[in-house]
Amino acid sequence: MEKNLCIGAHVGVSGGLQSALNRAVSIGAQCIQIFGSSPQQWKVTYPKKEHVDIFLKKRKETGIEKVYLHAAYIANLASGNPETRKKSLENLKGHFEIAHILQAQGLIFHIGSHTKIEREKGIDFVVKGVKEILKSVKGGTHIILENSSGGGGKLGDTLEEIGVIYKKINSRRVRVCIDTAHAFEAGIIDYTPQGIKKFFDACDTYIGIENISVLHVNDSKTQKGSYHDRHENIGRGEIGLTGFQNLAQEKRVWNMDLLLEVPGFEGVGPDKKNIEILRSCF
Repeated sequence: MEKNLCIGAHVGVSGGLQSALNRAVSIGAQCIQIFGSSPQQWKVTYPKKEHVDIFLKKRKETGIEKVYLHAAYIANLASGNPETRKKSLENLKGHFEIAHILQAQGLIFHIGSHTKIEREKGIDFVVKGVKEILKSVKGGTHIILENSSGGGGKLGDTLEEIGVIYKKINSRRVRVCIDTAHAFEAGIIDYTPQGIKKFFDACDTYIGIENISVLHVNDSKTQKGSYHDRHENIGRGEIGLTGFQNLAQEKRVWNMDLLLEVPGFEGVGPDKKNIEILRSCF
């Protein structure tokens, strides 16, 4: 099995969409994740056609073939509040439409938290919502479910639950993203060779390894099973460099796109040093 690594990072879009590609090149990223609109606002702002055209042209020039969008943090399809669900649905539709416009591989989103309702009801709301989003935006762009760190009613903190949601949506346009820190913080993986094998065996059982297209590669500031979602630079957290070296030996991750969402050694987001550390593990 050949290593087909695509290592990249979340990059900012301040200064225009094309600036994200320039940032990616400067840190040695081969693929990117961006926000298509504000991650903290309900209102979705669509990019102008001329800016999209510049972005697509620049993408060809830089050779960055894989682009992912991350949805707004405030969206919560699992909410027990009908108004929150309605706003979340419209917001996610907008972000998904932008992903389609930018010819992105997919839109990664947090499954959500069930608030004041049963967990099963929250799952049903998510399934119904994703189906509606897929119906509203045609094309080949994927909507990508991300695992959570657990706690606070967060859905998707186990592989079994992600698998249930994935199968209930039942669409070829749905994929899964595994965040290395979230899995650790949820207490569902040990970064030993045996623990990693067991985890990806379970991924294959519940989700299907071919349906996991992205890894968010992050170290964790907090301990295993903490339920606290706090990212750290590669090798500087509780997972540690040995954990990522062990992960790199798992052949099933070699064909997934690896995206860093770390704070960076200068505190301004993913940087060249983190990418080089991660690449050195392989």
